[in-house]
Amino acid sequence: MRLTTFTDLSLRIVMRLAVAGEETLTTRSVAGMLAVPYTHAAKAVARLSEMGLVEARRGRGGGLRLTPAGRAATVGSIVRELEGSKDVVACEDDPPCPLRAACRLRGELRRAQEAFFAALDEVTVESLVASPTGPILVQLRAPERPQNSSELEKQ
Repeated sequence: MRLTTFTDLSLRIVMRLAVAGEETLTTRSVAGMLAVPYTHAAKAVARLSEMGLVEARRGRGGGLRLTPAGRAATVGSIVRELEGSKDVVACEDDPPCPLRAACRLRGELRRAQEAFFAALDEVTVESLVASPTGPILVQLRAPERPQNSSELEKQ
């Protein structure tokens, strides 16, 4: 099974926030640290907020914070929620598979998918950021924002 890019990015955001400590991170800074477009990170943060895993505050003094539920969440529960319960194969697409009425493959793939999720249910966000991953996540820095033309003229 291959995870969507959205799920992958969401997991990386949760991991970075798990090691933030007192550091104030914004969606823009996290996007820079993870080398992804801001718009993609913003969508992931919005979804993680809806799930109750991330608290996002706007304005002065705002930023992102991993909630206690986010810290304790299992990777399996996060992936299930983000990926949904769709089948691994698309038997009903147009044209529908002629074997769908008597096919055993769909059931076996669903069973394998559930085993995949069950294995991830044993992994918590907290365990993902243990050494050696955590120290590397802490060292990630957003690239410096390019100066605007008026700042360049002053130099």
